[in-house]
Amino acid sequence: MPRFNHARIERSTSLLFILTFMIISIGGLVEIVPLFKVESTVTPVDGVRPYTPLEQLGRNIYTREGCYACHSQMIRPFRDEVERYGHYSIAAESMYDHPFLWGSKRTGPDLARVGLKYSNEWQVAHLVDPRSVVPVSIMPAYGDLLDRDIDPTVAGDHLSALRKVGVPYSQEMIARAEADLRAQATGQDADALRARYPGARIGDYDGQPDRITEMDAVVAYLQVLGTMVDFSDVRLETGIGAGIAGSSVEAGR
Repeated sequence: MPRFNHARIERSTSLLFILTFMIISIGGLVEIVPLFKVESTVTPVDGVRPYTPLEQLGRNIYTREGCYACHSQMIRPFRDEVERYGHYSIAAESMYDHPFLWGSKRTGPDLARVGLKYSNEWQVAHLVDPRSVVPVSIMPAYGDLLDRDIDPTVAGDHLSALRKVGVPYSQEMIARAEADLRAQATGQDADALRARYPGARIGDYDGQPDRITEMDAVVAYLQVLGTMVDFSDVRLETGIGAGIAGSSVEAGR
């Protein structure tokens, strides 16, 4: 069998580039092509639903303010992280996130399980003056969120755009987006909202019942993080081998 001439490849920039491109292309095709043959790369989990209009607008504001740059939303499958934050993140929890906000840096704590960990009042106080509740915090203040009213009429447009990228908002959800946003923030006529979004939490979030502000939306979003999946009966398996996406089937039991 003839010996391959490596010296020739190493001395020829063009040949090295062509062969490298071929190898990367083959590897890429092996990784990508099978994905077109499966209906979904994420196993659905009971309880995971699209965000309500108020939660979604809160997520948009959270993204706009760059909160994800300092707070990740991905608990890795290591014992120290699981003991501090809770069950490691699974792919299904982010299946309706566009873009996903897993993050890669933690200046502050991970927020994947922050929902209902603190009261609405605590969340508002923390956003208005972080050091009033966490003296060592270096987080900037976001008190201006209390002064900015939300325009509920734009909620349907946001849901319609997300539907185009695969989030399963129905025509009814889009048509009723403004009413659902008002219902969640005020608690009025909320039965239909609960039917469309099981588990949605209702009520005034920012302490200003006569207004719907950006603070309402951000707190509503924070309070839903990590609350859709019930991990109470799931056995934790920490370590390198505990795959994040692979846990989705077990978590759905």
